[in-house]
Amino acid sequence: MTVPVRYYCPYCGAIVTLEREPSMADKSVTRDPLSGWEYAHAYEEFEEADGVEIVCGASETDGEGCGEVFYLNFVNFEAGEELDPPTPLRPEDAPNFDFRT
Repeated sequence: MTVPVRYYCPYCGAIVTLEREPSMADKSVTRDPLSGWEYAHAYEEFEEADGVEIVCGASETDGEGCGEVFYLNFVNFEAGEELDPPTPLRPEDAPNFDFRT
């Protein structure tokens, strides 16, 4: 049995609906993929993946979207411990070491 689950695009706020198993545990929705996670496309079987790559505005988006790619990340375990990978910095959030002023 699957249920519709809705997510917001982190870029424009459009709503995306995925049909999925209710027992799957969400970790986060991010603009960038998590390090070490393997992603399936929203139109593929994604129950065995670590997450889903979603294109805002594709058929799973309710209404229009912005066309940006974002990621739904599922809870992932290794040796019984939940993995918490580092989230990569976006270029605008990265430190600036340009001391020439």
